[in-house]
Amino acid sequence: MTTKVTLSSKNQIVVPKEAREKLNIGPGQEMLVLVKENRIVLIPRPQDFAGRMAGLHKDVWTDVDTDGYLEEERDSWQR
Repeated sequence: MTTKVTLSSKNQIVVPKEAREKLNIGPGQEMLVLVKENRIVLIPRPQDFAGRMAGLHKDVWTDVDTDGYLEEERDSWQR
């Protein structure tokens, strides 16, 4: 979806209805603003960051003994 928006005199924009509906966001929704090179990215702020991150990059850990890895890390904290 691509839609043109215009900054108001107070540097505000209106998130188009189609985008709000697709993301299920509305008044009072907190948004995260990311600046990446020459663009701005708006992301609805997750209510539960841990839940949102759970399972990401699980493919990285497929060949790793995760229990052993965690034990090593925790042991290193004792030093």
